[in-house]
Amino acid sequence: MTYELKYIPYGEQAILVEWPQRIDILILNDIVAFKSKVIHSELGNLQSLNHGYASLSISYKNENFDFSSEVKLLKEIYKSSKARKIYKRQSWKIPVCYDTHFGIDLEILSREKQLQIDDIITKHCASIYTVFFIGFLPGFLYLGGLDSALFTPRRATPRLKIKKGSVAIGGEQTGIYPMESPGGWHIIGNCPINFFDSSKSEPCFANAGDSLKFYPVSIQEYEDIKVLVDAGVYQIESEVLYD
Repeated sequence: MTYELKYIPYGEQAILVEWPQRIDILILNDIVAFKSKVIHSELGNLQSLNHGYASLSISYKNENFDFSSEVKLLKEIYKSSKARKIYKRQSWKIPVCYDTHFGIDLEILSREKQLQIDDIITKHCASIYTVFFIGFLPGFLYLGGLDSALFTPRRATPRLKIKKGSVAIGGEQTGIYPMESPGGWHIIGNCPINFFDSSKSEPCFANAGDSLKFYPVSIQEYEDIKVLVDAGVYQIESEVLYD
């Protein structure tokens, strides 16, 4: 499936390519495929490529950047049937402790949603989430697939400090704060693993197109995992989806 894309000037040496503006796994697949084609094309003046839910920004090194010429080339690349590199996509199992010691907004959500805390946890763990892109903070995964019963507007007043590993809900999304930071999402638990490690060749283990499934752990299990993580020997459970 192909889409009618919009090509928009984005600064002095960049192009923003836009797909229909919605969160859609088919659009994600098309963006990833196009991004791969561009990377493996004969374009030699690429600076960087970054994508969102329904867009791809392409920056160029060339000081003689010509918008019209580059758009023409991109359109040819998009429509080409040239074989692309197939990404290895993985399904990750992510432990979360939903104890109210960590899930400081669970009781509020329980009242607002008229759901028992156990029901919130069950619904949060039942979904299979797709990594659409990584941004906001290094290692912050934007995940699609949250149960609509858990959709919750962001907090009116953001917190100035959210604990690293906090698992949260904001709007129609869920995510994990990879480091301590301000934030306006509702905190429902904490994950003991690292989502960003600058010492590794791939600082973030997950990629766009991967899937995540959360599973609940007790405080003691959380602490046990944390010990292994801190020692650098914890292995995240995963399964290759396809190459």
